Amino acid sequence: MRLQDFRVLTFDCYGTLIDWESGVHAGLRPLLRRGGLELDRDTVLEAFVRHESTLQAESPGMLYSGLLANVHRQLADEWGIEPDEAEHLRFGASVPDWPAFPDAAGALAYLKRHYRLAILSNVDRASFAGSAQRFGTAFDIVCTAQDIGSYKPSLRNFEHLLARLAALGHGQGEVLHVAQSLFHDHAPAKRMGLASAWIDRRRHPEGWGAASPPSSGAGYDFRFASLAGLAAAHQAEKARLGE
Repeated sequence: MRLQDFRVLTFDCYGTLIDWESGVHAGLRPLLRRGGLELDRDTVLEAFVRHESTLQAESPGMLYSGLLANVHRQLADEWGIEPDEAEHLRFGASVPDWPAFPDAAGALAYLKRHYRLAILSNVDRASFAGSAQRFGTAFDIVCTAQDIGSYKPSLRNFEHLLARLAALGHGQGEVLHVAQSLFHDHAPAKRMGLASAWIDRRRHPEGWGAASPPSSGAGYDFRFASLAGLAAAHQAEKARLGE
């Protein structure tokens, strides 16, 4: 299997292109300060994802900005901090403030010259639109949880994406899914028979941070430490094949 076997790259955004762990942690710092809490970063992120995953499963039609606000409310309750509605809503609207990984814009610009690019994200349209301004590269297709009415790892999300691509004339065999989360992306992609590339940005520190532990059966076909690594591998493959 070669990177040049594919015509479409489909991306998870948050964790792959956007540094969502840094964004989430920064967004929760005001709550922690107000509560006088000193929790390490991974403890904060693991608490966040525990509530986020539960709400995504229980309320698949909830807009992500509202879901984030509810996560913030639940964390305040768990940590014994007085609720503040304005603070809950600010966190819910914070996605556009989350930083892009430094390599994302340059790698996307390179890959756009060789592939069609698509997004399959667990956020809402407005939140993604804010993040997209950080990339400088237009995506051919954007599919959000708001469009689909469910959150990854539901197979409905991948079925929706593949249907959108089929309408453009692309079969599943032409698609490589590029993502960080083994739980949200690689496990369901494997169940769908979809090839995938793992962008392993955490590179196995202790714990999973804001990424849920993978379910059994998660697998991938390529593995890179960054998106720049994927772009470099594609460039090397082209040179090796004399193209």
